Amino acid sequence: MQYRQRKLVTVCKPSLLVVLFFLANVMGCAKMQTEAPVLPKQRDLINGSYYKVKKGDTLYSVGFRSGHGYKRLAAWNKIAPPYDIYIGQTLRLFQKKSSQYLKKVKKSPDISVNNKKVLKLNWRWPIRGKVLKSFYLTGRKGIDISGRVGQNIKATEAGVVVYSGSGLVGYGKLLIIKHNYLYLSAYAHNRRLLVKEGQKVKAGQVIAEMGVGADGQPSLHFEIRKNGTPVNPVTYLSK
Repeated sequence: MQYRQRKLVTVCKPSLLVVLFFLANVMGCAKMQTEAPVLPKQRDLINGSYYKVKKGDTLYSVGFRSGHGYKRLAAWNKIAPPYDIYIGQTLRLFQKKSSQYLKKVKKSPDISVNNKKVLKLNWRWPIRGKVLKSFYLTGRKGIDISGRVGQNIKATEAGVVVYSGSGLVGYGKLLIIKHNYLYLSAYAHNRRLLVKEGQKVKAGQVIAEMGVGADGQPSLHFEIRKNGTPVNPVTYLSK
C-alpha cells in the first residue's frame, strides 16, 4: 500500500478571479500553520509544465518556484482549502485554454449571428421548471431552475456554441452560446453535453441533459450575460 503524506499549505483568505465575461470569485479560508513556510531560494520551475510533488513540498513553495503563486496553482488543479498536496501528486503549472475562453469570446469578431437582430432576440425558457434560486439569491449570477436528471435542456435562442466542456470550476459540464456581439447564454451542471464548440444551434434545440447542481439536487444553472455582465434572465424570458 502506497503511503501518501499530506502537507498543509499556509494561506490566508485567498481570492481567485475565475473568468470572463463569465468570471466568478472563488473565496476560501485556510488554516494557518504554527510555523511560517520556508521560502525556496530559486524559481527553478519557471519553464515547467507539470511537477510531481516530493517530500517537503507545499503548494506555497511550488507556487513560488514556478512563479505562479499558490492561488493560481490551486485554481488550475482544483485544489480546495486548506490546499493540501501529497507526495506523488502531479500538479499542472499552466492554465488550460478553456479557462480563457470567455476572454477570447469577448475579443473575437462577431460570428455567425446577424447583429442587427440584437434587439429582436426572442428568449425562451431552457426548461420547464420552478425557479429554485432567483437572480438575487445566486448573487446576481443567473438563476437555478428545478427539473429531473436527464431532462432535455434547450437553447434559449439561436446562436453559436462558444464553449462546451467542464474546465470552469464551479459550473460542472457547461455550455455557452453566443447569440450576437452583445449577448451570451450559459447552461451549467449538465449531465451530458450534446453540442460542440463552433456548432450553430437553433432556438429551442436540445443542447444538453440536466445533471445535479452544487447542492446535490437536479437543477439547471442558467445565465444571460450582456456585454459580459450577468442580467436577470427572468426579465428576458417569455412569460
